[in-house]
Amino acid sequence: MPDTVIVRLPNWLGDTIMAVPAVRALRDAREDARLALVGPWATLLAGQELADVLVPYARSWTGRLGAWDEIRGLGASLAVLLPNSFEAALAARYWGATRRVGFDVGGRGRLLTDRVPAPALRPHQIDEYALVVEALDVRVDDRVPRLLAPPTGSEAWTAARALLRDVGAGEAPPVGIHLGAAYGSSKVWPSERVAELCRLLADRDMIAVLFGTPDDVQAADRIVSETGVRSLVGRDNPGILTALLAQLGALVCGDTGVGHLAAALATPVVALFGPTDARLCAPRGPTRTIDHAVPCAPCFYRTCPIEHPCLRGIEAREVVEALDALMAPARAHVVR
Repeated sequence: MPDTVIVRLPNWLGDTIMAVPAVRALRDAREDARLALVGPWATLLAGQELADVLVPYARSWTGRLGAWDEIRGLGASLAVLLPNSFEAALAARYWGATRRVGFDVGGRGRLLTDRVPAPALRPHQIDEYALVVEALDVRVDDRVPRLLAPPTGSEAWTAARALLRDVGAGEAPPVGIHLGAAYGSSKVWPSERVAELCRLLADRDMIAVLFGTPDDVQAADRIVSETGVRSLVGRDNPGILTALLAQLGALVCGDTGVGHLAAALATPVVALFGPTDARLCAPRGPTRTIDHAVPCAPCFYRTCPIEHPCLRGIEAREVVEALDALMAPARAHVVR
């Protein structure tokens, strides 16, 4: 049986996507090994030729402990730890990996066999993950996450298509507008700005569709009542999210994992940054980032304690201009 290599993936969706270049480079360098990806979003990477085994990993401690024996049964000789948590290193030791590679941070150095020095100045998250696998002499030449969309006609693709048609957005690829952010309300573009964008897009005969979790339904209902925009908020479940994003003409979002996933699928993304730093975590690929410079940004607060000047200062017309620039090549291709 070939050696087994475990990659402990990050916990967040966006970070998982940003780990893809490092994982793909490791996959290419260790073709002889059985590669297992462990993380809350591991199954999202099915069908990407990135791994032989995908292990979903709960966010709660109790749920994770329940999976430890299953992962230990993989008999891994190497564990590559992309999260910086103490738990990731402790788990890798329990899993029996004789070699454990990760950043030497958080007091976990004694649990690692290969201690990677943390960079003095933080690079982009994609490049930070690359540093971990480069400690194994693995070169990460392509630093842009790239994922394949579900095949046309697959169950996920068909379900996503049916949802778009259900709200009258099944013809020309619509512009998706993602409302929420798991990080906190500080990453959320104010609803009045979203409404302005919906009106501008309608004036240009462009179809827009709102996306988000059930937590965003109340905000979505207000925007729908004001603008008549179409909404799939609360209906775009994780099982069809990839297929939905792949069928959009473009996506407007905050600094969220959905933006990283869309960009990795080659869907154009306009990403709005406020409390976080685009230099560290902006999506790579067909992306435009917009921010509004204020003295307090980036603050990295989950909730803004003042008037949210960073995101409130981004105007809808700026987003439309960015969409025009991103979508122009696709329109030109259609014309030809």
